Amino acid sequence: MTTPVALTIAGSDSSGGAGIQADLKSFAALAVYGASAITALTAQNTQGVSAIQPVPPEFVTAQLDAVFADLSVGAVKTGMLGARATVHAIAAAFERWSPPFVVIDPVMIATSGERLLPADAVDALRTKLIPHAAIITPNLPEAAVLLSEPLADSDAAIESQGRRLLSLGCSHVLIKGGHGHGSESVDYLISANATVPLAGPRLATQNTHGTGCSLSAAIAAGLAKAEDMATAVRNAKAYISAAIAAADRFAVGHGRGPVHHFHRYY
Repeated sequence: MTTPVALTIAGSDSSGGAGIQADLKSFAALAVYGASAITALTAQNTQGVSAIQPVPPEFVTAQLDAVFADLSVGAVKTGMLGARATVHAIAAAFERWSPPFVVIDPVMIATSGERLLPADAVDALRTKLIPHAAIITPNLPEAAVLLSEPLADSDAAIESQGRRLLSLGCSHVLIKGGHGHGSESVDYLISANATVPLAGPRLATQNTHGTGCSLSAAIAAGLAKAEDMATAVRNAKAYISAAIAAADRFAVGHGRGPVHHFHRYY
């Protein structure tokens, strides 16, 4: 029997709601074995990030080489990368190990507003990592930053930005609509041949900490289980929507609380 394995490359969230911790919870909830390479330590809680300690790029490399040398990694996701040198180190590891699927969540700003990717690292993300990606999962503000364009304000503008993001070298783009308005939150899955709108109800809760991390991790879990891209994205969206809907079962912290990764079990 082959055990599906997914690897997260991201920052650690000391409050457990986002980053490495959210990714590993998502993998486990979706029956995938999770491995990790930590890019940064953060001191944070549901109210914000108070300190960030980057992990030296050489040690990120050591973590990646250790995992790839031993585990049959079916899919990789990246989250908070923290520094330009770290982006270069990860890109070099992808060149050496050629993981079958890479999911890039271009994390730039925390839910609470703190910047998590320096401006000088955005170009490295754009030119060094995105060409390795099977899919990138920007929200509306992140898509605008990657393209150095204004925020898309219509369906046509979102699709147009998605097609320009494809030109950076990735195979698929999922532009997330959570920053939009209206009763529905619409994500757009864009490939060379199609644009598929994926609508879901906009859920009334402030407990959304870790949603982007968890969604991209869930996509990686699906790909590690040999789901095709469209199926992996649809299943991941259904999973995170249910996790958000169940988030108010928790009473964790005094700010934006976490989603309920294990809503199926308790």
